[in-house]
This record gives sequence, structure tokens and C-alpha cells, in this order.
Amino acid sequence: LSVLVFMMFQYSKLSGVHVAQVHAASHHGSLYNRSFIESFEETPMLVAVLTYMGYGILTIFGYLRDFLRHWKIERCHIAREKEEQKDFVPLYQDFENFYTRNLYMRIRDNWNRPICSVPGAKVDLMERSSRDYNWTFEYTGRVVHDVINLGSYNYLGFAENTGPCADSAAEVTIKYGVGVASTRQEIGNLDRHEEMEKLVAKFLGVESAMAFGMGFATNSMNIPALAGKGCLILSDELNHASLVLGARLSGSTIRVFKHNNMQSLEKLLREAIVHGQPRTHRPWKKILIVVEGIYSMEGSVVRLPEVIALKKRYRAYLYLDEAHSIGALGSRGRGVVDYFGLDPCDVDVMMGTFTKSFGAAGGYIAGKRELIEYLRSHSHSAVYATSMSPPVVEQIITSMKCIMGEDGLKRVRQLAENTVYFRKRLREMGFIIYGNMDSPVVPMMLYMPAKIGAFGREMLKRNIGVVVVGFPATPIIESRARFCISAAHTKDMLDRALSVISEVGDLLQLKYSRHRIQPSLARPFDNNVYEDIDD
Repeated sequence: LSVLVFMMFQYSKLSGVHVAQVHAASHHGSLYNRSFIESFEETPMLVAVLTYMGYGILTIFGYLRDFLRHWKIERCHIAREKEEQKDFVPLYQDFENFYTRNLYMRIRDNWNRPICSVPGAKVDLMERSSRDYNWTFEYTGRVVHDVINLGSYNYLGFAENTGPCADSAAEVTIKYGVGVASTRQEIGNLDRHEEMEKLVAKFLGVESAMAFGMGFATNSMNIPALAGKGCLILSDELNHASLVLGARLSGSTIRVFKHNNMQSLEKLLREAIVHGQPRTHRPWKKILIVVEGIYSMEGSVVRLPEVIALKKRYRAYLYLDEAHSIGALGSRGRGVVDYFGLDPCDVDVMMGTFTKSFGAAGGYIAGKRELIEYLRSHSHSAVYATSMSPPVVEQIITSMKCIMGEDGLKRVRQLAENTVYFRKRLREMGFIIYGNMDSPVVPMMLYMPAKIGAFGREMLKRNIGVVVVGFPATPIIESRARFCISAAHTKDMLDRALSVISEVGDLLQLKYSRHRIQPSLARPFDNNVYEDIDD
């Protein structure tokens, strides 16, 4: 009974933050120049209880199997110390890996699948099998051809081995080689690097930009250069791990606001201004608001017009991560700023990656010239990291020029059409879909742990490659499949995928949606919206 009460309490907390439909409609006086529709349908009560029960049963059996392993009744595959080192401080913490051993291993075959083709709209997968329940895999030698790819971040379809991007990268490889073997500050600064950064600044509509060889390091190594002790970072609760790591490495005080909740953000801003730093109550040296353009697990879009209004009102700084939104949103494919029709100068630090829409690797920071010059000498990622590979740089240059041309605009429009069509069809089928109607990241809720592995396997049997996600990457009650739509997907591909998703959804009973639309909780942003907020 106590377990059931705990489950109900957890469910009530989780469901309380979700509304069936959120609208920020366009009207006179609003900051939005277009409708802003996001959907987060509540988890059905029965599904929530069964999900907790499923994890509870798996946990009980996990402890039982750990007991059998301890007494060597069951073979132990985990990394552990040798018997002669049993009196040493343990290097491998058994309990910390409990979830990996007993839950993740059951469905491990759904991840790390090796492909042997370009990660385009269709991919070829290397078939593998396991004889020890997913602890190890063996390759069968067979290749599964023409699997429709609904998992890669290939939003604009630039992951190609033919066409202008591939040709340009090949020519540059012959001329410059593959690696630079030095940092930008020493002898690794190529003319192509300079051209790329000028092009990025022009594309974004800002004064200057600089590029880095790794998207994750762009966040984790640059935030510590921008904030430090005596600074305050206000971070969205669903921010990416790279942003979280960067904030922690900075040594700044970190406070987290509820996802896309402007009342929560303003409350923290007010408290920061009124109370200042803990104990001393001195004013904060700097207040940095950190948000993403598209949240990769939720499919939601940041409420950027409201964030900018708050940032201006309280004189804070704004750090915008456009890893998933650059190229994928906006009428010109220039990200969430373009999507809302805002001035790029209102964003103090514009960050993005080349790994998704551009089909390349690395990331960038863009903004005012003074900011970029400061980072060139203070960012660890700029000073100590090896320069970007020349063929990667050329891929970025060519794909960005394409996006700025007519062919690129066609890709942007095609992605938008594919996204709206795919999301609409899934909702009509009865699935619970999270996120913004214009987001190419489409999370479809699975909930129960057994259905995570079953969905991935059943889809692959029908030649559809999908990504499934569960705890701890998501809340324990919100396991999901995450589809990534691409401009390279044809309508036939999408229809084929939708037909298979519907078939598997019926097989696994995944059509949970009750289509209950609640009144909007969102209000236009004006001076009267954000009053004093009680806890």
C-alpha cells in the first residue's frame, strides 16, 4: 500500500507540470508574431501506476540476481576487482551500476547499432546477435539494407556522399589533408577557418563568430570563460549535459528554473536582484540566463521573446544554445531567433553546432566582436584544442552557402512541411506526442520499461530505425521514442514509417492519447503578467 501511495504521489508531481495544450497566440500587444503551440498531454493514471510497478518488479529481480552473482550461482559479467584486491578501496562501485546491470542490459541491443553507410534518409545496418543476454555481441556478417532513418539529426539532409558538399570536402582534403596537427593560436589557423567564421557571422547576422572542433566542448569550455565566482547562472531544468557541465566548471552559483516557465525565471531574477549574493548580499557580478533553442528530449521551443524581455528588464545576459534549432527553424533556417523574427543583437551569446543541420562536426560561438576576441584568448577550447579538420570546415562552408541560397530554402521549407505532417498524423493515430508543432524533434511516449526495447526491435524488424530513450535520460515515468525528421525524407518514406508505427503501436498498445485539450495557461507578456509569485 505504501508503495502505491508513493507512486501516486510521484505521479501527481509529474503530471502537475504538464498541460494538454499550451498556446501563446499572436495578438495585439503580444511579443509573439505567430501562434506558439506546444503539447504535453498528461500521463494516464493507469499507465503511470503500471510503469512504476514495472520498474519495481525489475528492481526486485535485479536485487535477486545480484544476490545470486554474489554467491557465484549466476555468472557475473560486470567489471570488478580481482579477488586479491578485495581489501582495496573499490574502483568499480557495484551499486552505482545497478541500473546498468539489471535494467539497461535487457534492452541494450536497441543502442549502439553500427551502421555501414551514409547516415541519410536511409541507412544500412550491420546485423548482430547476442548469446549472453546483451552483455556481448557477435556480428552475423549480414547487412540490413535501406532502413528508413528516423534517428539521425540530419535535419536538412546534408549527410550525403554525393553532391556539392561531398565534392568540395574531397577537393579540400587533397589540398590540405585531413588534420591540421596544431591549435589555432600556433600554426593551425587556415584561410578556410577564417572564411568559415566570417560566413557564420554573416549567416547569423552578428558582428563576429568563432568555431570549435567539438560541439559539447563549445558549451563546457566556454561558459567557464564567461562566468566565474560571484556570478549567477539561471539554467532551464532541461538544459543539455554540456551546459550543465559548463555551468558547474565555471564555479558560479547555479539556480534552476522550471522548463520554459517565465514566472519561475522572473522569480529567480527578482530574488537575485533583491538579495544579491548569499551571506554578503553584494550584487552579483553577472547574471547569465542559459537556455536552448529546441530541447532535444522534449521537442519544445524556448519562449525566446519572453526570455529576452526579462533579460532586458533585469539587465541580465542571455546564452542561447541553438544546437538543434540552427538550420531547423525559421523561414530562412537561421534558428529560433529567425523563427520568432527577433533581432540577433538581443542575444548576448549565440551558440550552435555544425553536427546536425550542416552534416559536419564542431560548434560555434557568435555575438559582438569584443566577446569573440575575449574568447579567443580565454577559452580553453580555443587555446588548447586542435583546429577543425579542413574537410569538415569545407562541409560547413558549402552547406551554409547552400542554406543561404534557393536550394537551401527549399530544404528548410521541406523540413517544415515534413515536421507538421508527421506530427499531425501521429496525433491523429492516438499517440501522445510532446513538443512544439514546428519542432523536427518528435518525442512519442512509451512509458513502460518493457515497451522501450519491444518498440525498437519491432520497428527494426520492419526496416525502420528509431531511437528509444528511457531513465535516467528521461524521468522514470516518461520513457519515449524520439523521431528526428529530415528534409531528405520523402512523403512515401514518412507514410511507410507512419504505417509501421501505427502497426507496432497497436501491437504494443501505445496509443494512450485521450485528446483532452485544456484551456491555455499561457498569457501575453506585458508589464502586468509577472506579479509577485508565491512558492
